[in-house]
Amino acid sequence: MTPATLELFSCFFSALYILSLSGLFLYGTNCYVLLLLFWRHRGKGEKEYRDALRRFEKSRWSAEPPRVTIQLPVYNERYVVARLIEAVAALDYPRDRIEIQVLDDSTDETAEIVGRLVANYRKLGIPIAHLRRPNRNGFKAGALREGMAQASGELFAIFDADFVPPPDFLRRTIPCFLDPKVGMVQARWAHLNADESLLTRAQSIGIDAHFSVEQGARAWSGLFLNFNGTAGIWRRQAILDAGGWQADTLTEDMDLSYRAQLAGWQLKYVFEVACPAELPSEVAAFKSQQFRWAKGSIQTARKTIPRLLKSRRSWFAKYQAVLHMTHYIVHPLMLVTIVLSYPVVVLSGYKSGPWLLAAAFVLFLLATLGPSVLYIASQRSLYKDWRSRVRWVSLMTLIGTGIALNNTRAVLEGLFLSGGRFVRTPKFGTSQQGDRREAGEYRLRVDLLPCLELALGAYALVAFTKAIGSPGIFISPFLLMYTCGFLYMGFRGVGEWLDRNDELVRGVRYLRVVRALRGEKLAARMERP
Repeated sequence: MTPATLELFSCFFSALYILSLSGLFLYGTNCYVLLLLFWRHRGKGEKEYRDALRRFEKSRWSAEPPRVTIQLPVYNERYVVARLIEAVAALDYPRDRIEIQVLDDSTDETAEIVGRLVANYRKLGIPIAHLRRPNRNGFKAGALREGMAQASGELFAIFDADFVPPPDFLRRTIPCFLDPKVGMVQARWAHLNADESLLTRAQSIGIDAHFSVEQGARAWSGLFLNFNGTAGIWRRQAILDAGGWQADTLTEDMDLSYRAQLAGWQLKYVFEVACPAELPSEVAAFKSQQFRWAKGSIQTARKTIPRLLKSRRSWFAKYQAVLHMTHYIVHPLMLVTIVLSYPVVVLSGYKSGPWLLAAAFVLFLLATLGPSVLYIASQRSLYKDWRSRVRWVSLMTLIGTGIALNNTRAVLEGLFLSGGRFVRTPKFGTSQQGDRREAGEYRLRVDLLPCLELALGAYALVAFTKAIGSPGIFISPFLLMYTCGFLYMGFRGVGEWLDRNDELVRGVRYLRVVRALRGEKLAARMERP
């Protein structure tokens, strides 16, 4: 190639590179904005909650609380459904003011387990019903919609199968509904198995950041807030005014949240109430959950942003809502950045290459530090031993980059496709390190993604080694971060595939032994006179 052609390529790749980095910078630096809002308004949020508790004690609701329908949407959850029902049956709330619906779409023995539990609890006087559908139309949204049609409650508390609500959950959240403008109250998620593995430790850091800093900042600053699908309570009228549960996105919770707020309802977040849940313990399950959240968020953005921009909310609220719904776009931006890194490093000797890479370093640094600062702040706000926990922040950063390929595919589907198949996240009832059930039939299929992640990790490593001896040294730390992230996710995925293959081999051997024993017994019976 001629020098002029190389210079043209250099300008082209550099422009795309800076553009993608600028997008990462935009989303990354918004973390600082949310953190500032969290610190500024946390006292206000805590005061509002204390005032709501005091007003509740003086109101008629303290003597005659509102009727609550508790909805438990489950699908093939035999390892955790008993734990869920037991926790809900133990909620401290008048039995004559409550009803429990187990919305069971299961196709395995979960239905039998639920049937036995419901029968036993009904004998004990617990108002619980086992509701079955002939199909899974609308998936979770469809189940909630059909359950609502048969419910008598004014309020609807929703818990997914992997959650264990504390006994005082209702008494500590329902006071917020004394304000007639409040349509939903969301509690904070906590963790049952954060110490099970490196993967669960990293996830706990990310979820803590969302449920302490992000949700708190949005709720207390009057910004748009989202229901997280579980560990929350809805007012019936708010659901109806918003148009009901709809299944044209994979995040029916976020979709309903924005429609309700655009209809004039307020959503509240209660930092003080935590509801523990089980984190996905396998990479395939984690990727599946992330895929659903990423695709559904983009679908909700497509559906909602036109109406949002026409609303009378402030420009800042609209801006934050757009960033909120489109947050998963950071993953395609990461992918573009890593793919362009090698040609940018190779061509860095032309014209303004060193200055470009110095600017890239600044953008990279500010974009990467934003989420990390958020993670650290969340640990400090939640735990007394936060200093010992922040060591896992770097692992969360690696996983956040390593999941980029998986989530890019989800974002692209979300941009062009509505609806989709709701793939449940497998739960095995794990609660601590080493507590793992052999549940091969619940484990998700491993695809070729780990191989592609390993290839991207190798590509990033090549770019890293190339950058060390050139002006690209400015971005070499970030190339190393991408290398480690992709290789970690890829090797974990391959490891699970090998583990599953081993389980399959053991299962085949077991069947062969059983058949051989049966054959020997049959031969012995035939030899008898």
